[in-house]
Amino acid sequence: MSSQTPHRGLEGPAPGAPDFRYEAHDTVGSTNALCFGRAAAGHAGNLWIRAGIQTAGRGRRGRAWDSPHGNLFASVLLIDPAPLDRIGELPLISAVALAEAVDKAAGTFQLVSLKWPNDLLVEGAKLSGILLEAETLENGRLAAVMGFGVNCVSHPDPALYRATDLRSLGYQVSADRLFEALAETLVSYLATWKQPDGFDRIRRQWLKRAAHLGQQITVKAAQEEITGIFDDLDARGHLVLKLQDGRKRTIYAGDVFLSGE
Repeated sequence: MSSQTPHRGLEGPAPGAPDFRYEAHDTVGSTNALCFGRAAAGHAGNLWIRAGIQTAGRGRRGRAWDSPHGNLFASVLLIDPAPLDRIGELPLISAVALAEAVDKAAGTFQLVSLKWPNDLLVEGAKLSGILLEAETLENGRLAAVMGFGVNCVSHPDPALYRATDLRSLGYQVSADRLFEALAETLVSYLATWKQPDGFDRIRRQWLKRAAHLGQQITVKAAQEEITGIFDDLDARGHLVLKLQDGRKRTIYAGDVFLSGE
């Protein structure tokens, strides 16, 4: 693609992933919402949707996601992704795929670290957000959508985290180039995931980039805050904390903060 902003209505094979279909739009409310609309209308899945601008982008826990021109906004629709009983592993898969795509597009080696479960950080500042959502369709099939927002040329000043963008870091990476790299790496990691030991290999890739491993962190969950040492990821990608009394606790969901943040 030659344009920084996708042309409205462009459809065809996804750049970097010709087995996936692709739609590009100038402006949408939310690429995740549009993917679910396609799923409800009967789309078979393996569909990427990109937007030049989102007007109603969402982050985790319903937070707004700033979506200005020049950054990457893309979502992928999977129908009945296999193995279905391990869909909770997709956040880590998406994070490793995006981290590798950033390196490919920017010509770097392990530029980003990963904050559990799927935030990309550069020197502690947030570069991207990934939102995984799933819905059961009327026909009983499961629609899973992974939405990616990456700060290529600008970044917001969010209340919870410091943020950065690739241009500020000195890397001239277009949203087009990054999307093509992401589509390619995600296909590869989804194929790995289907193999018998696939997620363990992905888990080890995630841990190579882990931010805060071995450090004291606080996890803010829905009903409580838990502080301990980030000890490991379990076999399903959940966070394992070592508590002050030596016990280990598995965390299934929450926001991670360095102690004192």
